[in-house]
Amino acid sequence: MNYIKTPTKGMRDFLPKEMALREYVLKIMKETYENFGFEMIGTPSVEHIENLTSNQGGENEKLIFKILKRGEKLENANKDDLDSLVDSGLRYDLTVPLSRLYANNMQNLSFPFRAFQTGYSYRAERPQKGRYRELMQCDLDIIGEKTNLAEIDLITAVITFLQKLDFKHFKIKINDRRLLKALILYANIPLEKMDQVLIILDKLDKIGLDNVKEELLKLDIATDSVSKYLEKVRNLNLDVRSFCENLPIEEEVINNLEEIISCVCQNVKAEIIFDPTLVRGMGYYTGPIFEIEAEGLESAIGGGGRYDNMIGNFINETIPACGFSIGFERLVLLLEERGFEIPHFKEKYCYLIDKNADINVKQEIIKEAYQKRLENQIVKIVTKSKNYKFQKESLEKDGYQILN
Repeated sequence: MNYIKTPTKGMRDFLPKEMALREYVLKIMKETYENFGFEMIGTPSVEHIENLTSNQGGENEKLIFKILKRGEKLENANKDDLDSLVDSGLRYDLTVPLSRLYANNMQNLSFPFRAFQTGYSYRAERPQKGRYRELMQCDLDIIGEKTNLAEIDLITAVITFLQKLDFKHFKIKINDRRLLKALILYANIPLEKMDQVLIILDKLDKIGLDNVKEELLKLDIATDSVSKYLEKVRNLNLDVRSFCENLPIEEEVINNLEEIISCVCQNVKAEIIFDPTLVRGMGYYTGPIFEIEAEGLESAIGGGGRYDNMIGNFINETIPACGFSIGFERLVLLLEERGFEIPHFKEKYCYLIDKNADINVKQEIIKEAYQKRLENQIVKIVTKSKNYKFQKESLEKDGYQILN
């Protein structure tokens, strides 16, 4: 049998140096988020298909890796109906599993609950730079906080984490789903077309205003409405209050966004921009939404927002919730491209032993190595190779001090 030598499309192997960087980033992330009072949780990669197809996952619901029923259930299923053959799937994000976990365990959790979760998600999409079918996700969520303290703390925590990795050139964009709805109403566009309009608006950076106009007109929206909508969207340099002039929107929404921007900026040095064209693809967002952009990548390296209605799908009770997810794969890619070096705080030693060394010599070296390991130092014991010079150079390149 001839084995295939590469991972399946969109999946990857990681060599030791790559894994070391990934683990270091996770370590800094965990330390940072712990200081903000977030607690680690874990959820399985496989979810009931009903949870994954609730019409709240946006375009990601089209990318689910579905899992067939097994045994007798599969035998009895209607083979002509794909849906009847499936009972579960690989999660496409961590928000749906978190909501289910909270609904099942809310009596045993603190309130508000501050959750930190890492794990792989899966999406059957076309792989490209920084985008894979298996992707590590890192989510921060606050459940039970009604006020904008949740948004402020989430954004501040993520900025703090990025700055610990020496990221400087990034910006946070912020908007509100209620403002997007107000724009639709202002332009006299039928509300039933809102989702289609937002999908097109979300492509503004890539296709430009003229192509957005062309696609909107294809939805059979009145020319006057399209013109009125785009004329408002064109004013991207306005602050929140100026942009919202003449929009049918509550004062509370405007004040809320202004407070978030002001409170974050007073503590961390970061560029926070109000962007009325920011959409976010998930259908479950109900209020403020935000994304992080970094130099060198066309796509965002993180994003999130408020999703007050999702947990209610499980328990028929409205529970306020807000989350922020880091695009871990893109973040690591940026670090690799700029040659980021992991700071090493432990001493690294390697004992090179002749293959014919006396038992007493081996015992003494093993004893010394064991003591260094107890002192939290990194120690290898390796048989000396014929090409000693190359072996020594390789070890020293990896930061090891050679001991004979």
